[in-house]
Amino acid sequence: MKLLPDNIKVLYFANDCVEPYVEIITVKDSKRRLSLCSSEDSEAEEPEYQEEADLPVLGDDSQLLEDHHLKRLADQMPARTQGYPWQLVYSTAIHGSSLKTLYRNMAGLDSPVLLVIKDMHKKVFGAFSSDPFKVSKYCYGTGETFLFSFNPDFQAYRWSGENSYFVGGNLESLQIGGGGGGFGLWLDADLYHGASFSCPTFHNASLSSQEDFIVQDLEVWTVQN
Repeated sequence: MKLLPDNIKVLYFANDCVEPYVEIITVKDSKRRLSLCSSEDSEAEEPEYQEEADLPVLGDDSQLLEDHHLKRLADQMPARTQGYPWQLVYSTAIHGSSLKTLYRNMAGLDSPVLLVIKDMHKKVFGAFSSDPFKVSKYCYGTGETFLFSFNPDFQAYRWSGENSYFVGGNLESLQIGGGGGGFGLWLDADLYHGASFSCPTFHNASLSSQEDFIVQDLEVWTVQN
């Protein structure tokens, strides 16, 4: 039996609201989650996990992601994505603006995805989803899912543990985070109008400079392992 590296932990989650699932995380992620319970302990331990992840390798050209974006995002991505190339699965510049096409391009995928948006104010933000986007009657995803914004400084909003409204999708819209009257990130069927509100799932601030925004460009990347 192959032993896991010392910096990797395997966590098992189960409660009455979500089906049991296993999550593989780094020791760094484990310490970050403990900091939700004790900010004082977090400050004391912070120097211990200032290691940096390697930049993700992009298998295609991106119109939105630059090295400084990738550097920040790499530190937030789960251990199971590290060291694998990322492939462009959807782009408004290539595939047009259609949520149906976005879903169609992800049919059959079984890997996490990174959604990146640039709005008309040139702000870059988005979400990492533990599961590919799809039409579903129920919310899906795990605690690996998080929101992020470069508006202007980088900020990641990880799962608060308050609810499990990670991702929801239908033919009319894509929603990420919720439970408080507004979605953490919402996109319409044309991937043109969007909105971002504070939500209990991630305790996030609005990702864009305004709660309602217009999409200029949008990309979705998936890890290939």
